Amino acid sequence: MKIFLTVLLAITSLVLWTVWRRQVALRREAWIRSFEFPRGLFEHLRREHPHLTLKDCQLVAHALRQFFLAHLKSGRKYVSMPSQIADELWHEFILHTRHYEVFCRKAFGRFMHHSPAVALRGGVRQSNAGLRRCFWFVCREENINPRQPSRLPLLFAIDAKLMVPGGFHYAADCSAARASGDTAIHCGGEFSSSTVDGGTEGFADADTGGGSDGSGDSGGDGGSGCGGGGCGGGGD
Repeated sequence: MKIFLTVLLAITSLVLWTVWRRQVALRREAWIRSFEFPRGLFEHLRREHPHLTLKDCQLVAHALRQFFLAHLKSGRKYVSMPSQIADELWHEFILHTRHYEVFCRKAFGRFMHHSPAVALRGGVRQSNAGLRRCFWFVCREENINPRQPSRLPLLFAIDAKLMVPGGFHYAADCSAARASGDTAIHCGGEFSSSTVDGGTEGFADADTGGGSDGSGDSGGDGGSGCGGGGCGGGGD
C-alpha cells in the first residue's frame, strides 16, 4: 500500500508540475503578444529612417515580437537577431529600462541581453545556431515549413520589405539570385543545410528535445551564460 501511495504521489506531482509549467509558458506567451510598447519608441526609427510610416514601425514591432516568442518557445535558449531594423527597435526598447525590465521579467523570468543583428555565415557556429533556432520557431509561428520554406516569415523578410540600408536580405529560394551572382541575398533554405558551417546546430530543436514550453531554464548557449560570442537573445 505504501509503495502504491508513493507512486501515486509521484505521478500526481509530475502531472501538477507539468501543468504548472504549461500555464507559466502560456502566461508568458500571452504577455509578449499583448504587451504595449512604450510611447515614443518609434521616434528613433522615424528619425533614422524617414521613409518609414507609422504602419511600417508597427510592422517592425510585430517582427520584434516574433523574435521574443522564438526565444520563449525555444525554452529560452540562445537566439540570434536576423533583422537590422528589428534590432534597432530592440535596442531602443532596452533604453526604456523600466519597461524593458518589467517586460523581460514577465516574458522570460529574467533579463534578456542584446547583441547586434547577424546573418548566417561560416566560422560563427554559435550565432548560426541562434539564427537556425530563431528561423525554426518563427517559421512555425507563421505555419511555414522551415525545412522547405515557400515564403519567408516577417522577421527574416522585413529588412528587404522596408528597404533598410545595410539590412539583411533573405529569400526563400535563392536560385535566381545565385544565378545572377547576387551574393548579398541570404537563403532561407540554407538554415536546414550543413553546407554553411558543417552542421545544423539549433535547427529543429523542437524535434530533438529542445524544450519549447518556454518555462524552464536552459543551460549552455542560452541559459545562464552566452559563451564567448555574446548574446543574440537570452543568457546573462
